[in-house]
Amino acid sequence: MADIPLEGGIPRARRLNPTLARYLSAFRTPKGVIGLSILAVMSLAALLAPVLFPGGYDEQGREALTGISAGHVFGVDEFGRDIFVRSIYGLRIDLSLIFTAVPLSMAIGVLLGLSGALSEHLGSAVQRLLDVIIGFPGLILGICLVAILGPGWPALFLTILISGLPTAGRLARGAWLAQQSREYVLAARVLGVSRPQLLVRHVLPNAMDSAVVNAAVWMVVGVYIEAGLSIVGLGVQPPTPSLGVLLNNGLRFVTQSPTYIVGPALLLLLVAVGFSLVSDALNEAVNRR
Repeated sequence: MADIPLEGGIPRARRLNPTLARYLSAFRTPKGVIGLSILAVMSLAALLAPVLFPGGYDEQGREALTGISAGHVFGVDEFGRDIFVRSIYGLRIDLSLIFTAVPLSMAIGVLLGLSGALSEHLGSAVQRLLDVIIGFPGLILGICLVAILGPGWPALFLTILISGLPTAGRLARGAWLAQQSREYVLAARVLGVSRPQLLVRHVLPNAMDSAVVNAAVWMVVGVYIEAGLSIVGLGVQPPTPSLGVLLNNGLRFVTQSPTYIVGPALLLLLVAVGFSLVSDALNEAVNRR
């Protein structure tokens, strides 16, 4: 039998965990490559915004509400500020929300969903709490949080975080209920494996597939939660830009400058498409097992 090439003393064919390798394979598909490329370009532009546009997002000019031109690819707003520059800075706000609130929401939701493995009474209580949360639409939940905290980044962050808990929790609980009657779980119990060990070693790895795909899906939802709340004036407050704030401003001046909302809407669409393609690629990779 041919020798397996070694690298650092570890067989090359066994370097990657099978689950991780399956996730990485999603990014070699056409959907994964396109989606990841879109998100990489958008994230890089947002990260480098202070370097690319050192004047900042609030630099004013002499013109106002001019349309798309060679000097201003997205046009100019009512204060003479470049809409493209403000859109890139607004992208920083949106991505900062998505990349912090959604992973944290999924992690907390999974832990809440698996609480039933430690105590059935605790699990039932947690599910009733999640039922209460899921009864509040994202916009209504956001309005309640804004009433308490005031409009801004923290209220948006908590809205996205809390809105994602029920789905993640239910998926995790479903994974536990599906796994607890399996032969390997029963055998582990007979051997005296504790419930926490059983969760960490067996149930949690089997719940990861649904959690990862759900996280990618909720990143799309998070984009629209930010846009929806900001459009009605409950998100980040001007002059700080976000894509939702720019859409809100653009709608007020759509008759004077019809192209005002084109640029921010395009970036919002690209972000949503990027996350959607990544979630589709991950879902297909998981289902190919």
